[in-house]
Amino acid sequence: MKNKIRVTKTFLPPQDEYQSILSRAWDKNWITNRGVLVEELENSLKTFLEVSNLIATTNGTLPLQIAIKALNLTGEIITTPFSYVATTSSIVWQGCTPVFVDIDPEYFTIDETKIEAAITKNTSAILATHVYGNPCNVLEIERIAKKHQLKVIYDAAHSFGVRYKGKSIFNFGDVSTCSFHATKIFHTGEGGAIFCKNKYYDDMFNYHNFGHNGEEEFHGLGINAKMSEPQAAMGLAMLPYLQLIFKEREVLTNLYNSKLKNSRIELLKIREGTDWNHSYYPVIFKTESQLLKVRLELEKRNIYPRRYFFPSLNKLPYLTYKSCPVSEKISALVLCLPLYPGLEESEANIITDIINANV
Repeated sequence: MKNKIRVTKTFLPPQDEYQSILSRAWDKNWITNRGVLVEELENSLKTFLEVSNLIATTNGTLPLQIAIKALNLTGEIITTPFSYVATTSSIVWQGCTPVFVDIDPEYFTIDETKIEAAITKNTSAILATHVYGNPCNVLEIERIAKKHQLKVIYDAAHSFGVRYKGKSIFNFGDVSTCSFHATKIFHTGEGGAIFCKNKYYDDMFNYHNFGHNGEEEFHGLGINAKMSEPQAAMGLAMLPYLQLIFKEREVLTNLYNSKLKNSRIELLKIREGTDWNHSYYPVIFKTESQLLKVRLELEKRNIYPRRYFFPSLNKLPYLTYKSCPVSEKISALVLCLPLYPGLEESEANIITDIINANV
């Protein structure tokens, strides 16, 4: 296979459509500081996602840091070891201590049955990840949080378009965050967003804008997390293609499912009540040596899946190690297969044939 096939490929709208949208900011000579395109994108996304509050940001990590700051979190934050490093590093960056709770072996999200045992007098919040767009048990987490008077933040970086029990996944928790990185289903090149309850919106907005609301008056400490007009233009150019993107990803997921259903590997179990977005296609091997063998065979054909997430975050070198056996096991055995619009059926068949021949 001549061209490299990676785990994902950035979807790019026609360049002339992007340039046409960007020209509106160009003509105004206004390309940052919350111009018309950022405001239009926020309003369009609120409608599309059925959410009340959304603040567009320049990346998907700053929303986590802003959420921890704006919610006045201190001490310990219960979190998952099976996520991208930004989930944990944001906690540490803000001067808090991550307390890892192991994951559910089927859904790969934080194991809600183990959360209460990890709560201490120093616990201020729960920060959990909807893994591969697969929702946490948000209702049970909400019950636990209310009982112990804890805040809840969801890292929903993978969850654009996901609905759970008829509601946008972004409507759960005190705050949810999303990444609009170029590798995601919906992207602005780099970018992200904060979703929050009404009572937190003003503080979140001020924090993302140096501490003021666009006027000369300052309302406290802040940081620069504003999205630029070129980023917003990319998001607006993406919007007309979202249904096509979702559909193509679903078709590929169904193809993988049909080809791998009798294979000796484990597939992701989606939580009941979820309208999933097909953000990633992880497979779980029986052994790490089996995974490495399959990866090598795929790479011989110029196919590059990803060990995502690896390693388990409880093994980060700047933290004190705490055993999370389920997360450590899944992390060592998981491989995300290529999944993106434009991946040919014939290419997906080669991938599954290689897997089936080597497990």
